[in-house]
Amino acid sequence: MNTNMEDFHSQFHLSMDWDWLFEFLRGMVKPVAALAVVLIAVILSFMQNLGLEKEMVYCIFRAFLQLSIIGFVLQFIFNQANSGWIILAYLFMVSVAGYTAGQRAKHVPRGKYVAGVSILAGTALTMFVLVVLNVFPFTPRYIIPVAGMMVGNAMTVTAVTMKILRDDIKIQLNLVETALALGATPRQATLEQVKRALVIALSPVLDNAKTVGLISLPGAMTGLIMGGASPLEAIQLQIVVMNMLIGASTVSSIMSTYLCWPAFFTKAYQLETKVFSSD
Repeated sequence: MNTNMEDFHSQFHLSMDWDWLFEFLRGMVKPVAALAVVLIAVILSFMQNLGLEKEMVYCIFRAFLQLSIIGFVLQFIFNQANSGWIILAYLFMVSVAGYTAGQRAKHVPRGKYVAGVSILAGTALTMFVLVVLNVFPFTPRYIIPVAGMMVGNAMTVTAVTMKILRDDIKIQLNLVETALALGATPRQATLEQVKRALVIALSPVLDNAKTVGLISLPGAMTGLIMGGASPLEAIQLQIVVMNMLIGASTVSSIMSTYLCWPAFFTKAYQLETKVFSSD
Protein backbone atom coordinates (compact mmCIF):
# COMPACT_ATOMS: atom_id res chain seq x y z
CA MET A 1 0.00 0.00 0.00
CA ASN A 2 2.77 2.41 0.97
CA THR A 3 4.60 1.60 -2.26
CA ASN A 4 1.52 2.44 -4.30
CA MET A 5 1.08 5.75 -2.48
CA GLU A 6 4.72 6.66 -3.08
CA ASP A 7 4.34 5.85 -6.79
CA PHE A 8 1.22 8.00 -6.95
CA HIS A 9 2.95 10.97 -5.27
CA SER A 10 5.99 10.67 -7.52
CA GLN A 11 3.82 10.58 -10.64
CA PHE A 12 1.79 13.53 -9.35
CA HIS A 13 4.87 15.66 -8.72
CA LEU A 14 6.32 14.68 -12.10
CA SER A 15 3.10 15.82 -13.73
CA MET A 16 3.20 19.10 -11.80
CA ASP A 17 6.83 19.67 -12.85
CA TRP A 18 5.82 19.69 -16.52
CA ASP A 19 2.59 21.64 -16.11
CA TRP A 20 4.42 24.96 -16.47
CA LEU A 21 5.84 23.89 -19.82
CA PHE A 22 2.46 22.84 -21.20
CA GLU A 23 0.97 26.11 -19.95
CA PHE A 24 3.76 28.07 -21.62
CA LEU A 25 3.30 26.26 -24.94
CA ARG A 26 -0.45 26.89 -24.87
CA GLY A 27 0.18 30.57 -24.20
CA MET A 28 2.51 30.84 -27.21
CA VAL A 29 -0.33 30.27 -29.68
CA LYS A 30 -1.18 33.98 -29.90
CA PRO A 31 2.45 35.19 -30.20
CA VAL A 32 2.98 32.68 -33.01
CA ALA A 33 -0.20 33.91 -34.73
CA ALA A 34 1.14 37.47 -34.46
CA LEU A 35 4.02 36.43 -36.74
CA ALA A 36 1.60 37.02 -39.60
CA VAL A 37 2.32 40.76 -39.48
CA VAL A 38 6.06 40.06 -39.55
CA LEU A 39 5.50 37.90 -42.62
CA ILE A 40 3.83 40.88 -44.30
CA ALA A 41 6.88 43.01 -43.48
CA VAL A 42 9.23 40.35 -44.88
CA ILE A 43 7.20 40.12 -48.11
CA LEU A 44 7.18 43.90 -48.53
CA SER A 45 10.93 44.04 -47.91
CA PHE A 46 11.47 41.41 -50.59
CA MET A 47 9.19 43.20 -53.07
CA GLN A 48 11.00 46.49 -52.50
CA ASN A 49 14.47 44.88 -52.70
CA LEU A 50 15.39 46.23 -49.27
CA GLY A 51 17.42 43.17 -48.33
CA LEU A 52 16.10 43.21 -44.76
CA GLU A 53 14.33 39.85 -44.84
CA LYS A 54 17.07 37.86 -43.09
CA GLU A 55 17.60 40.57 -40.48
CA MET A 56 13.86 40.72 -39.73
CA VAL A 57 13.68 36.96 -39.24
CA TYR A 58 16.85 36.99 -37.14
CA CYS A 59 15.57 39.85 -34.94
CA ILE A 60 12.25 38.14 -34.31
CA PHE A 61 13.92 34.82 -33.51
CA ARG A 62 16.39 36.51 -31.19
CA ALA A 63 13.64 38.48 -29.45
CA PHE A 64 11.59 35.30 -29.00
CA LEU A 65 14.58 33.46 -27.55
CA GLN A 66 15.65 36.29 -25.24
CA LEU A 67 12.16 36.94 -23.93
CA SER A 68 11.51 33.24 -23.36
CA ILE A 69 14.72 32.84 -21.39
CA ILE A 70 14.14 35.96 -19.31
CA GLY A 71 10.59 34.79 -18.66
CA PHE A 72 11.85 31.53 -17.16
CA VAL A 73 14.54 33.38 -15.19
CA LEU A 74 12.01 35.85 -13.76
CA GLN A 75 9.66 33.01 -12.89
CA PHE A 76 12.49 31.42 -10.92
CA ILE A 77 13.46 34.67 -9.17
CA PHE A 78 9.87 35.52 -8.27
CA ASN A 79 9.60 32.20 -6.46
CA GLN A 80 12.70 32.87 -4.34
CA ALA A 81 12.56 34.48 -0.91
CA ASN A 82 16.20 35.63 -0.99
CA SER A 83 16.51 39.34 -1.91
CA GLY A 84 20.01 38.65 -3.21
CA TRP A 85 18.46 37.50 -6.48
CA ILE A 86 17.01 41.01 -6.94
CA ILE A 87 20.46 42.57 -6.58
CA LEU A 88 22.01 40.00 -8.90
CA ALA A 89 19.41 40.58 -11.62
CA TYR A 90 19.76 44.35 -11.25
CA LEU A 91 23.56 44.27 -11.53
CA PHE A 92 23.31 42.05 -14.60
CA MET A 93 21.01 44.59 -16.29
CA VAL A 94 23.35 47.47 -15.38
CA SER A 95 26.37 45.55 -16.71
CA VAL A 96 24.72 44.85 -20.07
CA ALA A 97 23.46 48.44 -20.29
CA GLY A 98 26.90 49.86 -19.45
CA TYR A 99 28.53 47.70 -22.10
CA THR A 100 25.95 48.69 -24.73
CA ALA A 101 26.16 52.41 -23.95
CA GLY A 102 29.96 52.24 -23.96
CA GLN A 103 29.85 50.62 -27.39
CA ARG A 104 27.73 53.45 -28.74
CA ALA A 105 30.15 56.05 -27.34
CA LYS A 106 33.14 54.04 -28.48
CA HIS A 107 35.51 57.01 -28.79
CA VAL A 108 35.16 57.89 -25.11
CA PRO A 109 38.03 56.26 -23.17
CA ARG A 110 36.82 53.72 -20.61
CA GLY A 111 33.38 54.38 -22.01
CA LYS A 112 31.89 51.13 -20.72
CA TYR A 113 33.08 51.91 -17.19
CA VAL A 114 31.81 55.49 -17.37
CA ALA A 115 28.42 54.38 -18.68
CA GLY A 116 28.08 51.51 -16.20
CA VAL A 117 28.88 53.62 -13.15
CA SER A 118 26.62 56.44 -14.36
CA ILE A 119 23.69 54.11 -14.97
CA LEU A 120 24.27 52.40 -11.62
CA ALA A 121 24.33 55.73 -9.78
CA GLY A 122 21.19 57.13 -11.40
CA THR A 123 19.04 54.03 -11.16
CA ALA A 124 20.22 52.94 -7.68
CA LEU A 125 19.53 56.39 -6.22
CA THR A 126 16.09 56.58 -7.82
CA MET A 127 15.18 53.06 -6.73
CA PHE A 128 16.38 53.71 -3.17
CA VAL A 129 14.18 56.80 -2.89
CA LEU A 130 11.14 54.94 -4.24
CA VAL A 131 11.62 52.06 -1.78
CA VAL A 132 12.21 54.39 1.20
CA LEU A 133 9.06 56.36 0.34
CA ASN A 134 7.20 53.02 0.10
CA VAL A 135 6.18 53.70 -3.50
CA PHE A 136 7.27 50.15 -4.35
CA PRO A 137 7.92 47.23 -1.99
CA PHE A 138 11.35 45.63 -2.20
CA THR A 139 10.17 42.45 -3.88
CA PRO A 140 11.25 40.89 -7.22
CA ARG A 141 7.80 41.35 -8.76
CA TYR A 142 8.07 45.13 -8.40
CA ILE A 143 11.77 45.98 -8.30
CA ILE A 144 13.00 43.99 -11.31
CA PRO A 145 10.48 45.42 -13.85
CA VAL A 146 10.95 48.92 -12.42
CA ALA A 147 14.74 48.59 -12.53
CA GLY A 148 14.55 47.29 -16.10
CA MET A 149 12.64 50.35 -17.28
CA MET A 150 15.02 52.75 -15.53
CA VAL A 151 18.19 51.00 -16.68
CA GLY A 152 17.02 50.85 -20.30
CA ASN A 153 16.12 54.52 -20.35
CA ALA A 154 19.30 55.59 -18.54
CA MET A 155 21.37 53.52 -20.99
CA THR A 156 20.07 55.45 -24.00
CA VAL A 157 20.42 58.86 -22.36
CA THR A 158 23.92 58.16 -21.05
CA ALA A 159 25.17 56.91 -24.41
CA VAL A 160 23.83 60.01 -26.20
CA THR A 161 25.31 62.35 -23.57
CA MET A 162 28.79 60.82 -23.79
CA LYS A 163 28.85 60.73 -27.59
CA ILE A 164 27.59 64.28 -28.12
CA LEU A 165 29.89 65.71 -25.43
CA ARG A 166 32.97 64.18 -27.01
CA ASP A 167 31.91 65.16 -30.55
CA ASP A 168 31.12 68.76 -29.56
CA ILE A 169 34.44 69.22 -27.79
CA LYS A 170 36.20 67.85 -30.88
CA ILE A 171 34.35 70.30 -33.16
CA GLN A 172 35.10 73.26 -30.85
CA LEU A 173 38.59 72.14 -29.89
CA ASN A 174 40.21 75.56 -30.48
CA LEU A 175 37.57 77.31 -28.40
CA VAL A 176 38.05 74.94 -25.47
CA GLU A 177 41.86 75.22 -25.68
CA THR A 178 41.62 79.03 -25.68
CA ALA A 179 39.46 78.96 -22.55
CA LEU A 180 41.94 76.64 -20.84
CA ALA A 181 44.83 78.92 -21.82
CA LEU A 182 43.01 81.84 -20.21
CA GLY A 183 42.82 79.96 -16.91
CA ALA A 184 39.46 78.21 -17.13
CA THR A 185 38.97 74.83 -15.48
CA PRO A 186 37.88 71.87 -17.64
CA ARG A 187 34.33 72.30 -16.39
CA GLN A 188 34.29 76.02 -17.19
CA ALA A 189 35.90 75.47 -20.59
CA THR A 190 33.32 72.85 -21.63
CA LEU A 191 30.26 74.26 -19.88
CA GLU A 192 28.35 74.98 -23.09
CA GLN A 193 29.21 71.60 -24.61
CA VAL A 194 28.03 69.84 -21.45
CA LYS A 195 24.77 71.77 -21.41
CA ARG A 196 24.10 70.99 -25.06
CA ALA A 197 24.83 67.28 -24.60
CA LEU A 198 22.52 67.07 -21.59
CA VAL A 199 19.70 68.98 -23.26
CA ILE A 200 19.82 66.84 -26.40
CA ALA A 201 20.00 63.59 -24.42
CA LEU A 202 17.20 64.43 -21.99
CA SER A 203 14.84 66.09 -24.47
CA PRO A 204 13.23 62.83 -25.69
CA VAL A 205 12.49 61.79 -22.10
CA LEU A 206 10.89 65.16 -21.33
CA ASP A 207 8.97 65.23 -24.62
CA ASN A 208 7.64 61.78 -23.89
CA ALA A 209 6.40 62.98 -20.49
CA LYS A 210 4.69 65.97 -22.12
CA THR A 211 2.76 63.86 -24.61
CA VAL A 212 2.12 60.73 -22.54
CA GLY A 213 -1.52 59.67 -22.85
CA LEU A 214 -2.20 62.13 -25.67
CA ILE A 215 -0.42 60.43 -28.57
CA SER A 216 -0.02 56.88 -27.27
CA LEU A 217 -0.59 54.87 -24.12
CA PRO A 218 2.71 53.81 -22.46
CA GLY A 219 3.60 50.16 -22.11
CA ALA A 220 3.20 49.89 -18.34
CA MET A 221 -0.22 51.51 -18.45
CA THR A 222 -1.34 49.41 -21.41
CA GLY A 223 -0.19 46.21 -19.73
CA LEU A 224 -2.13 46.96 -16.57
CA ILE A 225 -5.32 47.81 -18.44
CA MET A 226 -5.07 44.68 -20.57
CA GLY A 227 -4.40 42.71 -17.39
CA GLY A 228 -7.71 43.83 -15.90
CA ALA A 229 -6.68 46.82 -13.77
CA SER A 230 -8.83 49.92 -13.80
CA PRO A 231 -7.61 52.85 -15.95
CA LEU A 232 -7.30 55.03 -12.84
CA GLU A 233 -4.94 52.54 -11.17
CA ALA A 234 -2.96 52.26 -14.39
CA ILE A 235 -2.62 56.04 -14.59
CA GLN A 236 -1.30 56.23 -11.02
CA LEU A 237 1.42 53.70 -11.79
CA GLN A 238 2.31 55.38 -15.08
CA ILE A 239 2.82 58.72 -13.31
CA VAL A 240 5.26 57.02 -10.95
CA VAL A 241 7.04 55.44 -13.93
CA MET A 242 7.43 58.77 -15.73
CA ASN A 243 8.76 60.41 -12.57
CA MET A 244 11.34 57.70 -11.98
CA LEU A 245 12.49 57.70 -15.62
CA ILE A 246 13.13 61.44 -15.55
CA GLY A 247 14.94 61.20 -12.22
CA ALA A 248 17.16 58.24 -13.13
CA SER A 249 17.98 59.57 -16.61
CA THR A 250 18.94 63.02 -15.32
CA VAL A 251 21.25 61.69 -12.60
CA SER A 252 22.87 59.17 -14.96
CA SER A 253 23.49 61.68 -17.76
CA ILE A 254 24.97 64.33 -15.44
CA MET A 255 27.13 61.73 -13.73
CA SER A 256 28.51 60.61 -17.10
CA THR A 257 29.74 64.14 -17.89
CA TYR A 258 31.70 64.27 -14.62
CA LEU A 259 33.24 60.85 -15.26
CA CYS A 260 34.20 61.80 -18.84
CA TRP A 261 36.37 64.75 -17.83
CA PRO A 262 39.35 62.74 -16.50
CA ALA A 263 39.55 61.01 -19.89
CA PHE A 264 39.20 64.26 -21.84
CA PHE A 265 41.79 66.32 -19.90
CA THR A 266 45.23 65.78 -18.39
CA LYS A 267 46.05 66.55 -14.77
CA ALA A 268 47.59 69.79 -16.04
CA TYR A 269 44.18 70.87 -17.40
CA GLN A 270 45.13 70.26 -21.03
CA LEU A 271 43.07 68.44 -23.62
CA GLU A 272 43.95 64.81 -24.33
CA THR A 273 44.32 65.34 -28.08
CA LYS A 274 44.51 61.62 -28.85
CA VAL A 275 40.93 61.25 -27.59
CA PHE A 276 39.71 63.68 -30.22
CA SER A 277 41.96 62.64 -33.11
CA SER A 278 39.91 59.58 -34.15
CA ASP A 279 36.64 59.83 -36.08
